[in-house]
Amino acid sequence: MVYQPSNPMIIQNDTTILIEVNNQSFKEASQFTRQFCELIKSPEHIHTYKLTKLSLWNAIANGIEKEDILLGLQKYTKFDIPQNILYEIDDAFVRYGEVILEKENDHLLLQFRRSKIFKEILHCKLMKDHITSHQELQINIKNESRGRVKQLLLKLGYPVKDYAGYSSGDKLKISFREKTLNGEFFELRDYQKDAINAFYREGSSQGGSGVVVLPCGAGKTVIAMGAIEKIKEHTIILTTSTIAVKQWIRELIDKTDIKEEDVGEYTSSKKDIKPITVTTYQMLTYRSKKNGEFLHMDLFNNYRWGLIIYDEVHLLPAPVFRATIELQSTKRLGLTATLIREDGLEVDVFSLIGPKRYDMPWQILESQGFISPVKCYEVRVSMPESLRISYASATKKEKFRLASENNEKNKIIASLLEKHKKEQVLIIGQYIRQLKKISKEYELPIITGQTSTKEREELFRKFSDGEIEVIVVSKVANFAIDLPEAAVAIQISGTYGSRQEEAQRLGRILRPFGPCKQSYFYSLVSRDSVEQDYALHRQLFLTEQGYKYYVYSPSDPVLYSKV
Repeated sequence: MVYQPSNPMIIQNDTTILIEVNNQSFKEASQFTRQFCELIKSPEHIHTYKLTKLSLWNAIANGIEKEDILLGLQKYTKFDIPQNILYEIDDAFVRYGEVILEKENDHLLLQFRRSKIFKEILHCKLMKDHITSHQELQINIKNESRGRVKQLLLKLGYPVKDYAGYSSGDKLKISFREKTLNGEFFELRDYQKDAINAFYREGSSQGGSGVVVLPCGAGKTVIAMGAIEKIKEHTIILTTSTIAVKQWIRELIDKTDIKEEDVGEYTSSKKDIKPITVTTYQMLTYRSKKNGEFLHMDLFNNYRWGLIIYDEVHLLPAPVFRATIELQSTKRLGLTATLIREDGLEVDVFSLIGPKRYDMPWQILESQGFISPVKCYEVRVSMPESLRISYASATKKEKFRLASENNEKNKIIASLLEKHKKEQVLIIGQYIRQLKKISKEYELPIITGQTSTKEREELFRKFSDGEIEVIVVSKVANFAIDLPEAAVAIQISGTYGSRQEEAQRLGRILRPFGPCKQSYFYSLVSRDSVEQDYALHRQLFLTEQGYKYYVYSPSDPVLYSKV
């Protein structure tokens, strides 16, 4: 057995990879590993990654080669690579190309490389209703079964390479402007061009579906517009809120030559269907009674869309997944800051929207000046004796809320606001009662799900213009809200251990302001509580991106220093 003690990595039989933090090669080893593994634990001295079939398949779709993985592991490991790990990697690469979906004379064909796999799938009971005929190494399936079969085969361990192509949508004339409406020069950044090309694949059947993963502020909207500009067909854009709908429309008109009358808003207040139509997930999943029909889902099927854009694809609700099963002949682009779904449905994003086509580590974008550098702090706040007594006898769910609403957190806000005087600050939380109390105590404006769209837009405008320096916001701040001047986020409570939410909230302050503009992210957590335990899990994704959380107590003067 080879032993290289100076290397940072230990690869284990259970498909976990341990990386020593206090090793001079830690940063490059972790950046390498995150390409094809998922970070599952990040305590102070050892980070633990998990190698999974899905993480490998996304990496393969993103262009990584098997030789690059093996050479990298050999470079960083202390010991020999276990044989079963070599097998898992090899098996993932073999399986990814095992089944190819093609179209021939308007019929869908599954093509197989090996007779063994062909027979396994042919005789699978779950495939019975989807097969029309078969011959050696080829299975003909129903056209309407395209999505179901891809979903099924992925669960059986065979991700389908879908080369069956797409139906054409109605034609659209659109190009990027050289200058925005404000007269500012506009051009795509190199990584944005790379992301568009990775999705489009020169218009071949190998492109046209998949997900682009980039942080907030990196211009995912621009990448989506680039996809529209390449495809030049009628497009429907699905996003998270009416505010986001209006943002998309403004961006489209500002950066492309699309006519204003050719962009439609499909919301509760407007029902305009145009060559580019922007709507919300809530509209598509609306029904008048609990078990009634989805009243607006026909928006998908009654028009000749050439492209569907799923904004914040990690939040895609189940009914839209079900509709997407029937839309596999339409080109599909997912946008997200993180592919993590707390419900574990990353597999459905992979099979129904498409694999990850482009990804770039956040800190590379930071080093290039495209997103702001951020310092992350976890502030551990003691619970007073009276709260400790209630906490001791509570259920785990009750304990989390009691710890989250710890009033001692409110006292820290004053000191942090003083530190960041004259800067734009977001105070973000989970519980409306807690947020209203802070809003009243510090006389700050508040935005919740109950705040009207008109009032939200006015507060956001004042915030962006500097008329308001601090806003208290509920979970509505997690998604697609354009707050270009936000430099500081103070998180006072969150949704259990949601890595996805932590990434979204940090993303609120990543937009660049100019050279070396520093942003700050504070997470206030009750010490020695379930909230502290959940906080470790929340921070996993950002730790994977290279961010470090500095842990302080409220009494530590370093916390309030500008240095």
